[in-house]
Amino acid sequence: MLKTRLLIIICSLLLCISVRSETLPKPTREFRAVWIATVANIDFPTKKTLSVEEQKAELIRDLDLARQLRLNAVVFQVRPMCDALYDSKIEPWSEFLTGAMGKPQSFDPLQFVIEEAHRRGILVHAWFNPYRAFHPSAKTVSENHISKRRPDLVRKYGKYLWLDPSDREVQKYSLSVILDVVRRYDVDGIHFDDYFYPYPEKDADGNKIEFPDDANWRKYKNAGGKLTRDDWRRKNVDDFIESVGRESKRIKPFVLYGISPFGIWQPVPEKNIKGLNAFTELYADAKKWLQNGTIDYLAPQLYWETARKEQSFPVLLEWWQSQNVKNRHLWTGIAPYRIGSNTNYTAAEIINQIETTRRLQPTAGNIKFSFKSVRNDLGNLQQLLKSGVYKNDAIVPASNWIKTKKPAAPKIEIKKDASQLKINWREQGKVKAFWFVVYAKDRNGWSHSILPRSTKSIALSATRQISQIVVTGVDRLGNESLARHTILKR
Repeated sequence: MLKTRLLIIICSLLLCISVRSETLPKPTREFRAVWIATVANIDFPTKKTLSVEEQKAELIRDLDLARQLRLNAVVFQVRPMCDALYDSKIEPWSEFLTGAMGKPQSFDPLQFVIEEAHRRGILVHAWFNPYRAFHPSAKTVSENHISKRRPDLVRKYGKYLWLDPSDREVQKYSLSVILDVVRRYDVDGIHFDDYFYPYPEKDADGNKIEFPDDANWRKYKNAGGKLTRDDWRRKNVDDFIESVGRESKRIKPFVLYGISPFGIWQPVPEKNIKGLNAFTELYADAKKWLQNGTIDYLAPQLYWETARKEQSFPVLLEWWQSQNVKNRHLWTGIAPYRIGSNTNYTAAEIINQIETTRRLQPTAGNIKFSFKSVRNDLGNLQQLLKSGVYKNDAIVPASNWIKTKKPAAPKIEIKKDASQLKINWREQGKVKAFWFVVYAKDRNGWSHSILPRSTKSIALSATRQISQIVVTGVDRLGNESLARHTILKR
């Protein structure tokens, strides 16, 4: 009996010894995302007439491509016009999904995307349009749509319908829609684009048409309001933006909150930045949200090439970074859809922009608009990504201001034979990993593999003569567990 116990102890020591000594190489950290736009069937589904199985096949195709390109996030549009691409009790099914607003769908695209993306190690940010109530590419409006149920909250402006941002009932309504998704779905982020107050419409003479919020403006002034009309409009948006961040974090602190505003906050003459003024025209004070740390990430839409003097990509990026006093994530919105639009806007320009963000930002990342342009491989972009800037997998940068517990180090088991080293692991503790990083040291030094949480084993060639193994867990916020080195004895 004593000999048996001694033999077990010796064999265990010969196989592995856990230590915490050697410093590991750091895996690449970068937010690599793409927008999946559903409005007007831009990206998904490609037609309103597709069957459920065809829709699922499109999503699988796109998520497989995202994995092949080593992306780690998708931003999926779930509310393009006060409708839903998920099973909602508040708003009707989207026409862009079923062909007619309110027509029931037998599967839940958001839930399907979450399950399939997570299986591939891809995060899902749910993208909402907080105010748009109708897009001219749509043909139908159901009786349970907000424009029919509460027409008093909706304004016609140009060819669109908009919820009035100045109405407190609108703010409560849109907030309830967003929080419903946060509660019921395992989303990793919530996301707004650049539509707040709508882009200005003009009359036949080229004069700006004012957004029709006169009634609420008069009500505000009659109640003793002191702000100018522009400041009042900005405050309406600010109040809503702050409430979404505050209330969503109460439910799930780990869900990232991001906004992708128009790329120019205000023109900056000293830097030769010209263009639409989002502060005065859209009443969106994105600089304030960034400086106050209201959001976890900002993705300004820098859809212009480097050579464009009045909206140069690096000049704009540097300006935004100079406003990032809270060190939130600044992940640029970039535009592969513009590849070929002029001689300077090439696939190489997109690669250059990705490299520029790495040089100029403390936490690298970008979101590409949109999936269709990536799928269509404009300018041979896919190969340029796979063989170059995205040659290796990446985990997301950590959000250090969000205080959560890290995952515990996984418990590993190693089996070795003449041909391979088989490593299996089990998670420990309540905090679950989203990725696993397997580090291996052989005669050439350290290497690592990033694997989705659905994978809990890996086989490595015995010819590598591996001497150390480490497996860590990384949560959806980029927090990595402690590393316990396992030394293999020959």
